[in-house]
Order: sequence, then structure tokens, then C-alpha cells
Amino acid sequence: MPGFIQDKLEIKFLILYLAARVEEPVPFDTLLDLALYDGAIGYFDVSDCLADLVRTEHLALDSNGLYALTDKGRRNGAACESSLPYSVRQRCDRNLAEWNRTLRRRRQGRAATEERANGTYTVRLQLTDDKGGVMDLKLMVVDRAQAKA
Repeated sequence: MPGFIQDKLEIKFLILYLAARVEEPVPFDTLLDLALYDGAIGYFDVSDCLADLVRTEHLALDSNGLYALTDKGRRNGAACESSLPYSVRQRCDRNLAEWNRTLRRRRQGRAATEERANGTYTVRLQLTDDKGGVMDLKLMVVDRAQAKA
């Protein structure tokens, strides 16, 4: 069955391929969504392989439940990525590009609230791009409900 993942070793190669290309550590659900791009493999196979990669120190799992590629995983993944069918890598690259765009957009906008001494709140909205700050807006609101909104 050319063009598809056929065994657990290839699933591990796929996970390492994905982990090497995401812009920041990701939760289990994200790796799962990226790996299950066409239904050729199943949830339990990905879950088992992910646990094996953590156990063998190819991936690190932090206290927030985020997976990150280790140096060992980067080396071994780079050596084995050509074992993945080209069509699988192409599809993964498209999905990864979309996910990484989402991550960049999420990092560009920030909001924070701060309670003031008089009981009102300041809401600070910041927008940045790759070159720095684009906008920094501070608004005064009268209560917590407005600040959260």
C-alpha cells in the first residue's frame, strides 16, 4: 500500500517528523490530529508510539503535558525521515504549515487585565509581528466582567 503508513516504526518516524517541524512544544491532541491526517493509522497506535518515544527519550513530556523533540529525537528523526512516503510528508507539511500559522497568530495578540487601586480595571491589548510591537492599547473599564469580556 504505497503512500501510507504501514507499521509502528513508520508511525514513530511520522511523529518525529511532525515534532521536528512544529514551532513550539505541543499537547497530545495536536500531535494526534497532525498524525491522523487521513485515517491510515489509529488513535491507539499513535498513543503507543508516542509513549515509546518518550520512554526512549526521543521526545520529552513536560509538566504542562507538552511534547518536545529532544536532541536524540532530532538526530534519529532526520536520519529516518526519508523512510516516510513522499505523499505522507507532503500532506504533513501542508497540515504543519496551517498549524504553525495558527501558533504565530496566537502569539501575536496578547491581552491582560490589572486591577487598579480605585476598584476599576485596566485592560491591555498588545499586537506584535515578527519585527516588534504594532499596537499597545490600554483601556480603563469599570468592573471585572467588562475586563474579562
